[in-house]
Amino acid sequence: MDHFTYKNGELYAEDVPLSAIAETVGTPFYCYSTATLERHYKVFSGAFDGANALVCYALKANSNQAVIRTLAKLGSGADVVSEGELRRAIEAGVPPEKIVFSGVGKKPEEMRYALEAGIHQFNVESEPEVRTLSEVASSMGVMAPITFRVNPDVDAKTHAKISTGKAENKFGVPWQDVSRIYAETAALPGIAIKGVDVHIGSQLTDLEPYKNAFNRVRDLVQQLRGEGHDITRVDLGGGLGIPYDSTIPPAPTAYAAVALEAIGNLGCQIIFEPGRLIVGNAGVLVSEVIYVKQATQRKFIILDAAMNDLIRPAMYDGYHQIDPIREDQKQGKYSPADVVGPVCETGDTFARERDMPELARGDLVAFRSAGAYGAVMASTYNTRPLVPEVLVKGDQYAVIRARPSLEELLKLDILPQWLEG
Repeated sequence: MDHFTYKNGELYAEDVPLSAIAETVGTPFYCYSTATLERHYKVFSGAFDGANALVCYALKANSNQAVIRTLAKLGSGADVVSEGELRRAIEAGVPPEKIVFSGVGKKPEEMRYALEAGIHQFNVESEPEVRTLSEVASSMGVMAPITFRVNPDVDAKTHAKISTGKAENKFGVPWQDVSRIYAETAALPGIAIKGVDVHIGSQLTDLEPYKNAFNRVRDLVQQLRGEGHDITRVDLGGGLGIPYDSTIPPAPTAYAAVALEAIGNLGCQIIFEPGRLIVGNAGVLVSEVIYVKQATQRKFIILDAAMNDLIRPAMYDGYHQIDPIREDQKQGKYSPADVVGPVCETGDTFARERDMPELARGDLVAFRSAGAYGAVMASTYNTRPLVPEVLVKGDQYAVIRARPSLEELLKLDILPQWLEG
């Protein structure tokens, strides 16, 4: 469920017409709904009422500080993968003791900053990493709380570029080496082993891979305890999918039932890292039609949004429903068209041969389910300024990241002295 609905003949974000935002802000722009963000967080966290659970929103899905603060005010923690994301989370009001630091390439200076901040835990992904963390923590005279991310070699049956739990993926330590790695890590100075971490992929629409992974984690916790390790935390990651198309993913309550059946009786704190599930359907990308081009074999609807603004279709073959802002167009005649952007790449294509309403130059469209991995992955390719972001709450809206001017973009380049003049 989201809060983007047709009212008075046009598409609204809560109680604000998207056309009104377009008139003020210009296109393209991202728009997020506070009501949807809050509802999705409450539905997910509520599925674990009564359990010792910590929900850490995954900033990589959408790291705008207004989004983070909206969730922090509801009690959310944060899952971060860089010092930059860690700083964003703290600046937005997430308590450090609710922050987990994931990622395969943490640098010593990032580790030091996180230790100084007092984060909840590091999700360690390799033996070289834990040795580096040991050196940093020891030099500071502190203990670094860790879980090891274990690769369970479970196929999540999702897109190859967002699969993370198979043996061929770069994430985590091998399942077969866990006993040795934990034993050797227990002897390192500055390291406090707290638990086990697993994350098998993103946009999962089937609970069976979760069940397989979580059962393996349960067995592993029992094994490690038998080997003398005090395991008090289990981080189960994120990855539960959202309905981009007609596929309906499992509800958070069904996901919670699977997790708690496997892990709930271990006496551990259970940590979750939802990202897309919270913000995906809470955002849309609004774009204007520049031209409608009839070629020999195809009709092209050319928009002012491009792959640099929303890269999911080009990178992941991601599907986004594209709706006209005017309701009468949605209810009118449809015909096949390719929906494309102005970037000089054939890959700058959002949809191929998709049934689209009759659109003309100046019409507005909205890409649904664009709140996750949209603005956060945007670039300035083709010297196109980053897309602004807008947050709606009821009948109010605010620009939460402005569109930089071309002058500001050009000033980022610095000419060396020998090229000046």
